[in-house]
Amino acid sequence: MSVHIEAKKGDIAETILLPGDPLRAKWIAETFLENPVCFNRVRNMFGYTGTYNGKKVSVMGTGMGVPSISIYAHELINEFGVKNLIRVGSAGSYQKEVKIRDVVLAMAASSNSGVNELRFGGADYAPTASFELFIKAVEIAKKKQIDIKAGNVFTSDEFYADDFESYKKWSKFGVLCVEMEAAGLYTVAAKHNVNALAILTISDSLVSGERTTSKERETTFKNMVKIALELA
Repeated sequence: MSVHIEAKKGDIAETILLPGDPLRAKWIAETFLENPVCFNRVRNMFGYTGTYNGKKVSVMGTGMGVPSISIYAHELINEFGVKNLIRVGSAGSYQKEVKIRDVVLAMAASSNSGVNELRFGGADYAPTASFELFIKAVEIAKKKQIDIKAGNVFTSDEFYADDFESYKKWSKFGVLCVEMEAAGLYTVAAKHNVNALAILTISDSLVSGERTTSKERETTFKNMVKIALELA
């Protein structure tokens, strides 16, 4: 048992899906996994392990932001031996051609988070996805005929920015969308030499102003989950 996860050794699979929302973790487990067993209820950050196509796989919420996902990723890797960490989260589009419900694979994660600035003494570190997981995800999406976008995303410490137009700076440099966890996940995974990938679904658009409801974000973003589960 770790500080924030009450599971025992062996309760968690080597591959885990990590939505920010613990209720999305519950929905994924109950919708896609066979015989899911809950291994964590600490702080209501629900975690489950079951099987998918005969393979053991886990899913657990991480909360919002770089500090939260970094804590859970550290404990999952160091206390429970997790090798493949796959974020399945929502994101806000920065580009006109990136539409609501599009699936985005985060090749890299730019960020305004202060965590890596502290870690690297003000130098820039470029958090990137695992090449192995990324290539597999692309192949799986093609087989399942799921359209994807792939590229740089922006991990932000702010949800409510003072300058709403600030996203345009990132948009001009090709950043596809904004979310709040990928850079933290990629950094922790790199430090401990394990694999990580963020698969995102566009829940709203800063360009058009369109948005999905909280219930839709919790229970209807199926395509990214289908890709992620095949990575197990």
